[in-house]
Amino acid sequence: MISLKKYLCAQETLFESSTGPAGRDLLPAALAVYRATLLETGNCAVEACPALGDELKQHFTDLAATLSPQMDSPRLAVAGEEVRVRLRDWSRRTARHYLEKAREVKELLIVMAHTSDSVGARDQRCAGQLHEITARLSAIASLDDLTEIRASIVKSAGDLKSSIDRMTSEGKADLDRMREQVTTYQARLEEAEELAFRDPLTGARSRLGLESLIEDRIAAGSLFSLAMIDIDAFKSVNDIHGHLVGDELLKQFAAELRSACRSTDVIGRWGGDEFMAVFDCGMAEAESRRDRIRKWVCGNYAVPSAAGSIHLTADASIGLAEYRRGEPMKDLLARADAAMYQQKAQSRETANGVRAGAAH
Repeated sequence: MISLKKYLCAQETLFESSTGPAGRDLLPAALAVYRATLLETGNCAVEACPALGDELKQHFTDLAATLSPQMDSPRLAVAGEEVRVRLRDWSRRTARHYLEKAREVKELLIVMAHTSDSVGARDQRCAGQLHEITARLSAIASLDDLTEIRASIVKSAGDLKSSIDRMTSEGKADLDRMREQVTTYQARLEEAEELAFRDPLTGARSRLGLESLIEDRIAAGSLFSLAMIDIDAFKSVNDIHGHLVGDELLKQFAAELRSACRSTDVIGRWGGDEFMAVFDCGMAEAESRRDRIRKWVCGNYAVPSAAGSIHLTADASIGLAEYRRGEPMKDLLARADAAMYQQKAQSRETANGVRAGAAH
């Protein structure tokens, strides 16, 4: 849907110069499809997440109303970019919304489990007390001068004990079933959280999972550092060899990154060709781990393709930032990002200098 504006821009000459019926009808028809797609996307957003979908639907409805054949290419490009940004923001907020709901349900189920344990313990105590009463009744019934009372009390005590045994047995069975159900629900919720926290391509942590982890570290006031890792010239891999080869390179790079880092480090895919490592240490130790990544992760890769194995070189720019107590997450991320781009710029200057020297 979003790429439609690129197609429209590419066909701008046809729209403006053609006088035939096909030329005059193409742009209105394309815009009609685009408007219908926007409206249906809004409806789907409401169905997918009623709590957040109305806002997106209203925005797309308003945007669809502004689209007309009189719009020029720059305005179409702006509209397309606005749709892309809105969808990306909505998807992230929706993922966070459902993650919070899952956490709330999990906490509720855990409370239920604890409550069930308490009720079970109380029932056991009550049963023990009633057993003591039946024991005393049995003792009273042993008096010889109360033969009839003795028989009645013995029978009552026996019946009462049987009832208590049955109540205890049934209560235990119910409690066991409830524990089993709670355990099943909790496992399902944890699985859902795990899926939300995993990048489907590389298996590393997703951006949502990384943000959640960083927020937890900040809330705990822990010492940690971030490494923002960007694969250099990755776009050329996609352009030359195709996206399937690019995806395979990303998967191999993520696997090597996990292997080169410690088990306490958290590795995730920030987006596109950017990865992030969260180190539980200060800057000095983080620099050592960064150097290890450069040594063991960057380098030559053999990537399978339909035409056979392709040999590629993957270098990366890595920016580090140590968390400062009280610092918001966005500021920490901005510092790591800025350090990464600074390192990328230095690498370009070095490469340009080498090429200039070779030319002379």
